[in-house]
Amino acid sequence: MNAVDNPLLSTSAHLSPKTLLIPSNSFNNSNFKPSSTRLKTPLKSPKNLTFSEKDAQALSIPLHSNNPHAIYSDIQTTPSKPTKTQFRTRLKSPKKKPFLERDAFPMSLPLHTKNPHAIYSDIQRFARQGMLNEALTILDYCDQQGIPVNSTTFSSLIRACVISKSLTHGKQIHVHIRVNGLENNEFLRTKLVHMYTSCGSLEDAREVFDGVSPKSVYPWNALLRGNVISGRRHYMQALSTFSEMRELGVELNVYSFSCMIKSFAGARAFRQGLKAHALLIKNGLVDSAILRTSLIDMYFKCGKIKLARLVFEEIVQRDIVVWGAMIAGFGHNRLQREALEYLRWMRREGISPNSVVLTTILPVIGEVGAWKLGREVHAHVVKTKSYSKQQFIQSALIDMYCKCGDMASGRQVFYASTVRTAVSWTALMSGYASNGRLDQALRSIAWMQQEGFKPDVVTVATVLPVCAGLRALRHGKEIHCYAVKNEFLPNISIATSLMVMYSKCENIGYSLKIFDGMDRRNVISWTAMIDSFVENGFLHEALGVFRSMQLSKHRPDSVAMARILSICGELENLKLGKEIHGQILKKDFESIPFVSAEIIKMYGKFGAITKAKLAFKAIPAKGSMAWTAIIEAYGYNGLYQDAINLFHQMRSDGLTPNLYTFKAILSICERAELADDACLIFNLMTRRYRIKASGEHYSSIIELLNRVGRTEDAQRFIQMRSVLL
Repeated sequence: MNAVDNPLLSTSAHLSPKTLLIPSNSFNNSNFKPSSTRLKTPLKSPKNLTFSEKDAQALSIPLHSNNPHAIYSDIQTTPSKPTKTQFRTRLKSPKKKPFLERDAFPMSLPLHTKNPHAIYSDIQRFARQGMLNEALTILDYCDQQGIPVNSTTFSSLIRACVISKSLTHGKQIHVHIRVNGLENNEFLRTKLVHMYTSCGSLEDAREVFDGVSPKSVYPWNALLRGNVISGRRHYMQALSTFSEMRELGVELNVYSFSCMIKSFAGARAFRQGLKAHALLIKNGLVDSAILRTSLIDMYFKCGKIKLARLVFEEIVQRDIVVWGAMIAGFGHNRLQREALEYLRWMRREGISPNSVVLTTILPVIGEVGAWKLGREVHAHVVKTKSYSKQQFIQSALIDMYCKCGDMASGRQVFYASTVRTAVSWTALMSGYASNGRLDQALRSIAWMQQEGFKPDVVTVATVLPVCAGLRALRHGKEIHCYAVKNEFLPNISIATSLMVMYSKCENIGYSLKIFDGMDRRNVISWTAMIDSFVENGFLHEALGVFRSMQLSKHRPDSVAMARILSICGELENLKLGKEIHGQILKKDFESIPFVSAEIIKMYGKFGAITKAKLAFKAIPAKGSMAWTAIIEAYGYNGLYQDAINLFHQMRSDGLTPNLYTFKAILSICERAELADDACLIFNLMTRRYRIKASGEHYSSIIELLNRVGRTEDAQRFIQMRSVLL
């Protein structure tokens, strides 16, 4: 069809929407002004004039959607001058938009007014996709139209709230359940209890729970699970709920006991766990694989390794979950060798590690430095292609290689990852820091942000010790600002790391300000404040913090006690030292190696060498820390030759001296001017025990040789230091 045959095409070159509504003989005239009779609202700008369907039908012309020629005729008969009705239609302020069907069905969903089941299907699809706002919009529409919603649809919505932990959406769905008259539905009530507990609202959960039949076990299990999720602070509430269930005669099932045992494990409630184990045997549920796994986990978390092993040995058919619980339990109790032994045993049984076991065993391999085994695990990950794409396994591999000192392999895994995350960046940053490459660790946080990744709480907690090690006060302040901006500071570990960073940078005032501003403190933050004062030479202030800690709800742990013992030695406060020693004996801390070492050194500094020897002899299993402490105690009291004899006795007993032992004995040789012994011990350190000498070791022996007049030997050590360091 050409332009001549089609009237619309023939006029389209001359007519536009504006020319259709604005006659040229009026508006093209510069002297034309609209009168008040034509316009009720002043016309400010031509851009207020927009062409719409209402304008096309301003004269109440019927719409001939099925007859285009009728529309052409209407266009040709349109008056040349705009009427009052046209201007009012175009310039009138818009009314409030009514709620229409298309608003209830976003994303171009079809309208299912005659088929409620199709509506339910759409709501459930949105719930599975986590699009709760869209699902609630359809619920509002159903409420307006009087379309009932069934319990299955509400169940899927509640499940979506549990996954997203969205309490606000959950409460709105609860209102719709009431509107639909399903509030007394026991199935939905149980789901609501589970939803409220998962979202942390135990009060709302209890309110819903009170309307449920007391004999049904399912709402009780939902309430129990909520108390378990809430952590140790709700342990007594969980125990009370469990006791109430038994009193009312509720038939406990596997899930009830599983929740309760998890609560005991989290609270380290060993005796209650034993009672639960006895109840399982009594009720004939002890053969359940789920409950046996829960018991293993509970015994490990309570530190009862033998009992966990006994439960494991009673299991005939051991699946990957049971093996994983054993390996994780050994790792939790720092029994790395046993964890690796059970991994090998599992492989001999023909069971391959899954992703959970891999993420559990890789940190264990890193801690013991089993690089070769780590390579084997890496090969298994590469062979299982689905594992090689999982980010948490990639991050665990990076961490493992870095802990084994193989930064090259760690970097290779990192840069080979197709998708990097904040977790993998943090793992690499931690690896740089643990291998002494602090500058690269600090630069990594900038590289991370350049790639578009935002540092999280763990990243900030990782990089703050790096700033402390580099004494990088400016960078530390920048990270402090970032933590404040992102509301990280309520986190106790971040606040504690900031305190340590500022104290290392000799800004004790900032450390104290952060400490005073903490709403919640723990033992670690108290100990960090004590350390901050000690490092900056404020020993009396450190004692004041310790006294305040004793008056608080947080009792000093073994680390805090060891710190105070060293302060007592520095201040020569024997009375306070004995008092702290008494508290240590009362709390059974004397078996901890670093605590017993501090007791020995404290008495040595006071000149009470007899008490130091008694404390040393009281240690049942003497390690290198205890031997180093008694050697130092003899050195404090001028018993230099006896100290050297103790060093040789330590070696003859089969113990390996560490870096600190050699530092202590070389310092004693320097003070006693025993040059021959010092040279012999230095050679033992570097050749026999393969310990790399530090600058402090070289300085000690060089100063000693110069003092006794052996300048040639001193010069030889100076040359060695310049080459090796």
